[in-house]
Amino acid sequence: MKNILLAFVVVGLMSGCATWGGIKKDAKDGAEWTKEKINHGAEYVKEKTE
Repeated sequence: MKNILLAFVVVGLMSGCATWGGIKKDAKDGAEWTKEKINHGAEYVKEKTE
């Protein structure tokens, strides 16, 4: 049971690091964002969450 819990913690930390890396990259590339790109991203999220 402890091994399963440890595996979940490790996977959670790894995915969190990947997410943080993505956030930093997106923030750095923020100057390149356009209204069209933002709307496209919002539409994609909307489609995936419906």
